[in-house]
Amino acid sequence: MDGVVIHSNPYHRDSWIAYNRRHGIETTEAMHQFMYGKRNDVIVRDFFGGGLTDEEVFAHGAAKEALYREMILPVVKEALVPGIREFLERNQHLPIGLATNAEPENARFTLENSGLAHLFRAVVTGQQVAHAKPHPEIYLKVSEILQVPPADCLVFEDSYSGVEAGRAAGMTVIGVRTTHPELPGTLFTIDNFLDPRLP
Repeated sequence: MDGVVIHSNPYHRDSWIAYNRRHGIETTEAMHQFMYGKRNDVIVRDFFGGGLTDEEVFAHGAAKEALYREMILPVVKEALVPGIREFLERNQHLPIGLATNAEPENARFTLENSGLAHLFRAVVTGQQVAHAKPHPEIYLKVSEILQVPPADCLVFEDSYSGVEAGRAAGMTVIGVRTTHPELPGTLFTIDNFLDPRLP
């Protein structure tokens, strides 16, 4: 979702900077690079160090995401990756699912406020699987819900961990260059969904 459906990474960066600063942590570029494509429990434990309980990790993640939603709300539709709505509408004859490491509230917020929710037949978030990306579990779960064999699935990914997850699931991956200029292991890369190579 983040970086594929919506170009949200600048807002995630800004919200992590603001949230971490509240707790006396200055966010480095290396920290930003680490968080791309990761689930919040992994990010929080990395940023805040060891010793946190699961409840504290969840609370930090939830508070940061509430700040993120507040920051991006005024521009959700404008922040959509160009061409995504038309691409999804054009391909409604195909089973389309969303596999995101994002928290359920972020997925609901993004899909409802963008008006895209009805275009996905399956939505699986990071909290619905035991292993987040780069583990393939989330993609395998979506393919199971859609009743499409993994080998017949096409994945769009903007992060290294997402590409790894899609490939590990036995799926073909197309890279979306919203986060990284190069995405090794992809069939090819696109800047957005206006690319003429897409159906």
